[in-house]
Amino acid sequence: MQLLYSNILPLGIEEDQKTIIDAFHEQLQLADRVEIAVGYTSYASLEELDNLIDAYAIHQVCLNIGMYYIEGMPENSYHTAIKLNQKWMDNGKGEIRMIKPFKYHGKVYCFYKDGKPFSAIIGSANLGVIKLEASNRRQYELSALTTDSKEVLSIAQHIESLKEPNCSDNINNLTSVPLIREKNTALNGVELVTSVPKANIDFYSRCQAYVSFFLKLKVPKADERHLDDGKHFTKSNINVCYAAPRSKRRARDWYETQLTVGADVYHMEGYPEKNKPFFVITDDGYWFKAHTTSDNNKQFSAVGDELIMGRWLKGRLAAAGIVNPVNNTLEDTDRLGMITQEMLEEYGCDRLVFKKTGQTALDTDGTPLDVWMLSFTNEKNE
Repeated sequence: MQLLYSNILPLGIEEDQKTIIDAFHEQLQLADRVEIAVGYTSYASLEELDNLIDAYAIHQVCLNIGMYYIEGMPENSYHTAIKLNQKWMDNGKGEIRMIKPFKYHGKVYCFYKDGKPFSAIIGSANLGVIKLEASNRRQYELSALTTDSKEVLSIAQHIESLKEPNCSDNINNLTSVPLIREKNTALNGVELVTSVPKANIDFYSRCQAYVSFFLKLKVPKADERHLDDGKHFTKSNINVCYAAPRSKRRARDWYETQLTVGADVYHMEGYPEKNKPFFVITDDGYWFKAHTTSDNNKQFSAVGDELIMGRWLKGRLAAAGIVNPVNNTLEDTDRLGMITQEMLEEYGCDRLVFKKTGQTALDTDGTPLDVWMLSFTNEKNE
């Protein structure tokens, strides 16, 4: 057995010591299969594991995740795991499983060659050890590498027992994994937006709806992203950022969004009057002023900043790991940043819920404005 360390000052590694990550890379280089069981992951460590599997030409991989089925899984990590699991299964490389009947807190890594386990790492290190981030950069771990055939076989058998149907299942088969919402940081520091405490959200959530509306998000299918015939919402609604730029030198901001409400909604009794401002509180704790504009008050937008609605809506999808923000929409020729039906299906929600709470709040000039609640909550969180 060889002890493995973190390299964190003032407890840096000495000349005859080895770090956990170095040992992990060395064993991967010798292996053609790896079996892993950990309590926790992160989306960054999941992506790093996938990169290493490709880099070291690993033929088979199975990752067992132990704590999230009961505790709940951060949505960014969940969606990343779903994508990787599908990729590995499609390529015949392996799968990601979740342990169901109990909270598994072990951290074991077993390496195989030609069908036989030859080494294992066991200790305190979750998968995040392979990709350090701000949250775990100063977190010290201690593990051990063993090449003893009996110890390695015992660890291999332990992981195999975790893969039995009575202990775990493929993550794609689990529809009841509770998701933990990631914080949307796209509205941080925006002048016209205020963060409110959870007590405020709870209060307005409990308010009986005077009226409420479903605002359907109109987006194309993934295979329609390059169709510009006006029928597939590729340059309208929340994807208006892919419309022609306002100037030849300046691309539209990826967060630019138009919420276009259908006639079946804006003709309904109780829908906000045109150009009459109201306050919005979102289900994730943001507060800003909004209004309806355009013909038949079909445009629903924030007052004073056309990017606020997009920062809230697209920021939620980005925080969940569904899409990556695009710095320059003119350079996104593959339109990977375009919101599609498949993305909304992955998130679990394709519409907003817009509820009049019956409450009012004073504007800066003392005018009382109605307070509406706007929700974009995926089904697993609802």
